[in-house]
Amino acid sequence: MLNLKNIEQANLGAHGIQWQSTLQAAQAKLQAARDSLLARRYDDAAMLGWMALPSDSTALEAALSLASELSAATYTDLIVLGIGGSSLGGIAVIEALKHPYRALQPNGVGLRVHFIDNVDGDVIAALLEVLDPKTTLVNVISKSGTTTETMSAYLICKAWLEQHLGASWANQIVATTDPTKGVLRPMVQKYGFRSLSVPPSVGGRYSVLSAVGTLPIALAGLDVSSLLAGAAQAQSGFENQTAFENSALQLALVAAEFAALGKPMIVMMPYSSRLKFISDWFAQLWAESLGKIRPDGTHTGTTPIRSFGATDQHSVMQLFMEGPNDKLLIFIRLAHDTRGTLIPNSEPSEPDMNYLGGKAFQTLLNAEQAATANALRTMQRPNLTINLEQLDAHNLGYLLQTLMLATAVTGELWGIDTFNQPGVELGKKFTYGLMGRPGFENVKAELEAQ
Repeated sequence: MLNLKNIEQANLGAHGIQWQSTLQAAQAKLQAARDSLLARRYDDAAMLGWMALPSDSTALEAALSLASELSAATYTDLIVLGIGGSSLGGIAVIEALKHPYRALQPNGVGLRVHFIDNVDGDVIAALLEVLDPKTTLVNVISKSGTTTETMSAYLICKAWLEQHLGASWANQIVATTDPTKGVLRPMVQKYGFRSLSVPPSVGGRYSVLSAVGTLPIALAGLDVSSLLAGAAQAQSGFENQTAFENSALQLALVAAEFAALGKPMIVMMPYSSRLKFISDWFAQLWAESLGKIRPDGTHTGTTPIRSFGATDQHSVMQLFMEGPNDKLLIFIRLAHDTRGTLIPNSEPSEPDMNYLGGKAFQTLLNAEQAATANALRTMQRPNLTINLEQLDAHNLGYLLQTLMLATAVTGELWGIDTFNQPGVELGKKFTYGLMGRPGFENVKAELEAQ
């Protein structure tokens, strides 16, 4: 899965590491970090319930059953209300696996899925203007039911459905929330919403394989079972492989080593249009998990940067190549695409073009990735490549679980709580105060005084 030749000291000088000896020296530490995570995974307070999601057949069946019930009706569109981890995973998977132009297909497979993941009134109102409320489902996702952005979107969608559907409006809302607590759970009882549960031990940025992601993904007509099977394979390898075979442990070690070498940024750069949103999902996963203050007051974390090949070869790559040598780049490369589309030799008399004729677009894309990786190596810029045989549900599930596991291990190596987000919570508290939420009057007064 991993190509690590471009992190080697032999290729990068002082900007590289001696990989085999580094891995050998860190083997016991890595496996101890892995074992510590596994020992805590059944403790709900540890927030490691996401490790069990790939093999949770009960939760999978609940999501698939509800998706089947809803798909049997005449719905055409799904609006997903969520922010951060409640939307990024679903967006990444659906954009990776669905037909790239599903929104233009009148009779394509699955529902057309639209994510409202920001409080931009122009965009929200514009979406509601073009959808038919009679054939639109709304999936509101919030464990607490107090997420300001999500609940503001819920309020406008509820009003829209009520206006057009009258008393039957609640039939078209599905709530994905905590099984027993929070604001949404009583509303499920009050209005009769269909609902699915998010395990209390699963945080938002690790929730893509829970009902948060599986219901929208299934309604999009995608193979959720294969997605989870791929993730289960990655989980099994993580639990049973040594550090010399274990991709998640190796990724964590590489990230930690290059952070110590003065590389405070990590660039995620998939070479696939369909994987573009994996970078967005990874940015939240990495930043919110690892940007922390230790008990001794020191700071941890490397800043994730979203990038996209080959497009960004013609923009930010100049900076990556000749700017400050302070980044580790991670490429994602597909061996094969889905369609095998060929470039036609439609200008046979133009030698500056006809050399492309008859070659696959994927061959060109992979040549560009390899060229970029090796150009960076020549400039002593560390980079590694994650190789996927092809982009399907199984391989994508494997990739997602591996990146989550690598993030968790990195947090263990740095001695932090990978699964909290106090910085985010502070901003939420200030927002509640400014918007006049009951119970936050003192916060509002403090902010206004400043």
